Amino acid sequence: MGKTIIISNRLPVQLQIHNGSITATPSVGGLATGMKSVHKGGESLWIGWSGLTDEEIPQILAPAIDNALKEQGCAKVKLTQNDIDGYYFGFSNRTIWPLFHYFLEYSEFELNFWESYKSVNQKFADAIIEQSDEDDIIWVHDYQLMLVPQLVKEKRPNASIGFFLHIPFPSYEIFRTLPWRQELLQGLLGADLIGFHTYDYERHFLSSVRRLLGLEVSFNDIYLENRTIKVDSFPMGIDYKKFSESAQLHDANKKDKRSDFQKRLDQHKESSPDTKLIVSIDRLDYSKGIAKRINAFEYFLNKYPEYKEKVRLIILAVPSRSNVPQYQLLKREVDELVGRINGELSTVNWTPIWYFYRSLPFENLIDLYTSSDIAWLTPLRDGMNLVAKEYIATRTDKTGVLILSEMAGSAYEMNEALLINPNNFEQQADTLKMAITMPVEEQIRRNTLLQNRLSRYNVETWANHFMETLVNQKNGNNDFVSRKMNDSILSAVTKDYKKAKKRLLFLDYDGTLAGFHKDPQKASPDEELYNLLDVLHNQKDTTLFLISGRDKQTFTKWFLPKKYNMIVEHGVWISRNGEEFKLLEKVNGDWMEKIQPVLDSFVDRTPGSFIEQKNYSLAWHYRNTDPDFGAKRANELNEVLTGLIGNDDISVLNGNKVMEVKSSNVNKGRASVRMLGEDAYDFVFAIGDDWTDEYMFQELPESTVTVKVGVQKTQAKYFVENTKKVRELLKQFTKY
Repeated sequence: MGKTIIISNRLPVQLQIHNGSITATPSVGGLATGMKSVHKGGESLWIGWSGLTDEEIPQILAPAIDNALKEQGCAKVKLTQNDIDGYYFGFSNRTIWPLFHYFLEYSEFELNFWESYKSVNQKFADAIIEQSDEDDIIWVHDYQLMLVPQLVKEKRPNASIGFFLHIPFPSYEIFRTLPWRQELLQGLLGADLIGFHTYDYERHFLSSVRRLLGLEVSFNDIYLENRTIKVDSFPMGIDYKKFSESAQLHDANKKDKRSDFQKRLDQHKESSPDTKLIVSIDRLDYSKGIAKRINAFEYFLNKYPEYKEKVRLIILAVPSRSNVPQYQLLKREVDELVGRINGELSTVNWTPIWYFYRSLPFENLIDLYTSSDIAWLTPLRDGMNLVAKEYIATRTDKTGVLILSEMAGSAYEMNEALLINPNNFEQQADTLKMAITMPVEEQIRRNTLLQNRLSRYNVETWANHFMETLVNQKNGNNDFVSRKMNDSILSAVTKDYKKAKKRLLFLDYDGTLAGFHKDPQKASPDEELYNLLDVLHNQKDTTLFLISGRDKQTFTKWFLPKKYNMIVEHGVWISRNGEEFKLLEKVNGDWMEKIQPVLDSFVDRTPGSFIEQKNYSLAWHYRNTDPDFGAKRANELNEVLTGLIGNDDISVLNGNKVMEVKSSNVNKGRASVRMLGEDAYDFVFAIGDDWTDEYMFQELPESTVTVKVGVQKTQAKYFVENTKKVRELLKQFTKY
């Protein structure tokens, strides 16, 4: 069993250089706490930036820093100040952060930021590759490292890689504005498991994968060559026990043992016993909606003036990214708002807002949580928001009211909170009044449900759940009906091929011998393919059939001069050794006049789709449509056609981004079995990529070597990843 490697932008330790000595102390906080069960002993390693740039580390102290980190189970990635400026303060926080939080106007698409991001992600990947083995489990965290999974997978293909995004993933319409959108998606798809806080973020990601990369997505699985990538939601919890027990100890403290901060809060509450304290704790970030919350508080006091001198808002704004221009402007805006409202509304005995621009020690956070009657958290967009969970965990007597933005990821788990739209001042004002007047019994009922849920799904459970899913994904990644055509299987098949006295080969074309093209007429064979087919066709004791849904006119143009054997339109027509095509099946095309107008109407209503008219079938192609819209229209068309054809002798084939209407007695399975019966073949081979080829796999004898192209459920015995692998396989048949 390999080790577990955790990767994040920052290491879970604080390094301090003092008088030539190094100290490394473990960090406290959500991720560091949550990963304790994963990062333990010699079984794991945490890789990240130490917090000190190369310029800040005296060369003589570098070994001492490495040793100090090693004692904490950590290893550092070396970054320069230029790296931090471009990769972290640049692309991560001036491009990805605003874009993923729907602040498109703040997103900066600078090429130098992107180049720095790529460079630093490569540094992280190199550090992982240097420290890892093939059987290791690798867990990459957050938006700063979205290219790392693919960079590592290229060098460690058998390693199990997980990725978790701790911020929202935006909708496709937002994400598509990013110039390097495909590169980021491809970077993430190096992971075997990709996790998000909520199903909404998961859904947005899958939508972008389908639309921008054109990959097949089934429920929450992405099919990529020989791998299945699982996408799932794992709502992050908190160290519930830590907050709950700290609150209990806090409540048990005698007055003389309480902190100075708590004593001041107590004095306030004793002097104004009817005043409600409302706490608001956030990083100073434009995504947190602090300015809007302050304006909403002013609106509340004006709408319900009877609560003046009866409520006080305590704002704790933790400094963040103070060198980024938008954050500097936000700081100024919040300062001015607080100053104006306090100046206009304060009385001799009352200041409406207490504003703290600083971070507080853990002890003082507990003071705030336990002393506040209401927690008011209204982010405009937030991946999770753990403050909401922390507040509930500290309510030892189960009183207190949580007002939470429905735009926070935690809102999906905390329906018992009072959920609000942070842009709706009217709703916020009314909800504040509801919170202030909520009966104690109602508070206890809501918080009991919340506490039970949060205590069960805590941060350790979150981490363990992700790791269990990642391990299961690794063990079941190739849990398909077919087996991968690896070197040993191919060697055995090739040996049987060479020993055979008579061979029969059925080769599909589109998606098998050649890749798909937006215009099917442009997917013509290349010189390499012609050469390969020539060798197989002319091989002694070998009968080769190209078997396709293509129309006979196209295959006449492409292949008739080569004199290959061909079966087209799924078994309607056959050509042998360069002869003109002849009917293989007796078919009736009278039904086409009835079906054509139906397909025409779907083309009119589905931009990008088109009809391919064959001699005895009609194919509606939707490869060039929006993936979700095309799939929706395909389902509609299937229902319409099923009702329309009734008991007629026609059927609908669902292929790869195509629906084909044809006679029921025609399919590749029927055609291939007919060819098989014409001689005594002792080696039969069939390969194809979509559902139309499943008829072959199902109808041909058990002894047939059947191969599916792509990782999908299939009746075939084996699979290969793509058209490149198909050609490599067939070339083995030519080597004797």
